[in-house]
Amino acid sequence: MIKITFPDGNVREYESGVTGLQIAESISPRLAQDVLACGVNGETRELNRPINEDATINLYKWDDPEGKHAFWHTSSHLMAEAMQELWPGTQFGIGPAIENGFYYDVMPPEGVTIKEEDFPKIEKKMQELQQKKEALVREDISKTDAIKFFDQRGQHYKNELIADLEDGTITTYTQGSFTDLCRGPHLMTTAPIKAIKVTACSSAYWRGDEKRPQMTRVYGITFPKKKMLDEYLQMIEEAKRRDHRKIGKEMELFMFSELVGKGLPMWLPKGTTLRLLLEDFLKKIQKRFGYQQVMTPHIGSKNLYVTSGHYAKYGKDSFQPIHTPEEGEEYMLKPMNCPHHCAIYASKPRSYKDLPLRLAEFGTVYRYEQSGELHGLTRVRGFTQDDAHIFCRPEQVKGEFLRVMDIIMIIFRALNFQNYEAQISLRDRENREKYIGTDENWEKAERAIIEACEEKGLPAKIEYGEAAFYGPKLDFMVKDALGRRWQLGTIQVDYNLPERFQLEYTGTDNQKHRPVMIHRAPFGSMERFVAVLIEHTAGKFPLWLMPDQAVVLPISDKFNDYAQQVRRQLEDLGVRAAVDDRSEKIGRKIRDNEIKHIPYLLIVGEKEVENNTISVRKQGEGDQGSMKVEDFAKKINDLVAEMTKNY
Repeated sequence: MIKITFPDGNVREYESGVTGLQIAESISPRLAQDVLACGVNGETRELNRPINEDATINLYKWDDPEGKHAFWHTSSHLMAEAMQELWPGTQFGIGPAIENGFYYDVMPPEGVTIKEEDFPKIEKKMQELQQKKEALVREDISKTDAIKFFDQRGQHYKNELIADLEDGTITTYTQGSFTDLCRGPHLMTTAPIKAIKVTACSSAYWRGDEKRPQMTRVYGITFPKKKMLDEYLQMIEEAKRRDHRKIGKEMELFMFSELVGKGLPMWLPKGTTLRLLLEDFLKKIQKRFGYQQVMTPHIGSKNLYVTSGHYAKYGKDSFQPIHTPEEGEEYMLKPMNCPHHCAIYASKPRSYKDLPLRLAEFGTVYRYEQSGELHGLTRVRGFTQDDAHIFCRPEQVKGEFLRVMDIIMIIFRALNFQNYEAQISLRDRENREKYIGTDENWEKAERAIIEACEEKGLPAKIEYGEAAFYGPKLDFMVKDALGRRWQLGTIQVDYNLPERFQLEYTGTDNQKHRPVMIHRAPFGSMERFVAVLIEHTAGKFPLWLMPDQAVVLPISDKFNDYAQQVRRQLEDLGVRAAVDDRSEKIGRKIRDNEIKHIPYLLIVGEKEVENNTISVRKQGEGDQGSMKVEDFAKKINDLVAEMTKNY
């Protein structure tokens, strides 16, 4: 008999060799129907694999990430099997589950190009195969036999993967006529996969290397019920409507130019207003919390990044060094702000009385992303981080964490990000060799993060082994209006850079000590944050953040001068306003400006000129009646003051 411990701490005894499915059946038939995979001592497994020793167990259903992962991983194999039948001779790369669905990288036979018109054909074949309810059979295989097996089938990409694996660790999974090199986990059979949709295809370099062959990456998603797929497809349509690239163009916020360069966004006047409002908002908060603003160059000596370690990490995939006329002199586009801030810290002697020192900068950095990876504002080559670096004593880490968490919470509340979660990333429990810094400092920092979350009442998932080599961290994941998860705020503890730059402060004992460095970026990058904000709000920003809070619409050209007079008056009274003086009918102007999500439309004609008023129309609510310009401005300013009074 073996002892099985459940998540609630209950322990039951079962015969050795019991499976996850049998354990589920022993609890309830309904659970056995719903369970998709199980976790045994933290490892996700198939439900039919025997358990031969005492273990802790988790039973994963569809609502569990591990359950979805097994479901979608199996679906990727089902899609590969379908493509193998449709196009014999297809070579297969990798086919992982991803956050929403799965993909498979394939090299079709010569003369075959997989395109969108082929999606229904792939779906139909997947459905045919699914109806066979094929079992997924796991097999341990030696390295020699694996290479021979895949070589006979012409699967050269699989053999390249096998070359990197250790003998004795290699497994395959077979369903029907398809066998894949795979570690799992999977469903027991393809039976639960009821609703299937192939969603997209694109090009992808083999193993992400631009010098390697381009493969076809086919994406799909599956569900246990058709209703779930229908809801998902509706959500995708809504996501298209909210696409920040589409809304950004409609609202004239930003643009890209091939002539300027790929992945280099340019902020248009309205987008610049939006971004500066966000920056000013954070600057005011930071000032309250004792931060000092600094500014550093967009380039730096290559030696700066060699010292910091960023050249070793980013040098190969970064923009190449800039050579000057002076022999041997090299500069680099700045990939990170932190080395510059370390140089500022080191510019003069520091005492324990100077700490914590909080340096903040909206610093633009540059990283070379592959062309195929670029996407609107979310993946760019030049972006601005709302960076700050806090230099403090070890005993100050917890207090600084609490203050940074306060800042992040203020931002989330102000921008209506109500659904968020936190993850604490700590060292691996066993392998401590890959981390720098003393055990004592690590334990202090890890404890400080955990206690800070407890004090704030913030539920946080702890992940061991996910810490950076230089220190533990706390990441904030936000769910937007469509339920998509985005990582926004991050707080990281760093023992590495103070060591590399030999940073010191004089302690109360008159001895030299090494400060601890905390990296924090509540927004992350301004570009990515604005993209998330656009899609979360569908462009309907809070009134205090709208680039144009109102637009004046003259009924005809003869009222343009009055419209401009109203705009200037509003600007003088602190309201951001524009004028639409195009020679268009008023109905067209109203429709066009509603698309731009401008909160208030101010219509002016003969009656308004005579009475020195404006006719107010509110976005989504229609006519609000006539008002004096001063009264309207007061209303807007009062609304903004009420919205921002706690920030």
